[in-house]
Amino acid sequence: MKSYLNIDDWPRKDHFFFFKEFNEPFFGVTVEVDCTVGYRYAKEDASSFFLYYLYRSLKAVNTIEEFRLRIEGDQIAIYDHVGASSTVPRPDGTFGFSYMPFKESFQEFYASASAEIERVANSTGLEPSGNNEHVVHYSTLPWINFTSLSHARHYATTDSVPKVSFGKLHDKEDKKVMPMSIHAHHALMDGYHVGKYIELFQELMNTRL
Repeated sequence: MKSYLNIDDWPRKDHFFFFKEFNEPFFGVTVEVDCTVGYRYAKEDASSFFLYYLYRSLKAVNTIEEFRLRIEGDQIAIYDHVGASSTVPRPDGTFGFSYMPFKESFQEFYASASAEIERVANSTGLEPSGNNEHVVHYSTLPWINFTSLSHARHYATTDSVPKVSFGKLHDKEDKKVMPMSIHAHHALMDGYHVGKYIELFQELMNTRL
């Protein structure tokens, strides 16, 4: 479900119309996430670490309204919840896009997302099922300890979907860390909102849910 923002009463009205017209309206940051506690919890619970952090990322995304905003012409839609469209690797070295709706319960999300991963891994083609707007675009590069990241984009189409990418989990001193990049449409949010997401995500990574 979605509703529409009253732009005239929105404090970011001027920012919206300013950045909306940019040829490249996305901005991005790359940060390092401390996964020490989260990785241990996932292993203790015999859970997929990927689904452990994906669920917590989605929970943080759905808590922060700006990550649920999407541009529709001169309007801004607010989705009640957004799910994940994540890349899923296949045995032949290709990948497919998945659609994983958000579930409040980690157990429900885990079961649903596991089934979707299996479906995509054993399929061909690229396009996900489900609405392409009420998602966050996720990708994982478990082979690369990246320090920056850019995305392929089609500038002829309107795209206001946030993009979150995760890199290689690796040891650093006495911790397990992982790079993460966040790209967001500047007409819908600023660095302040991305900072809130990063802070909440890190908190949830250290929390058993």
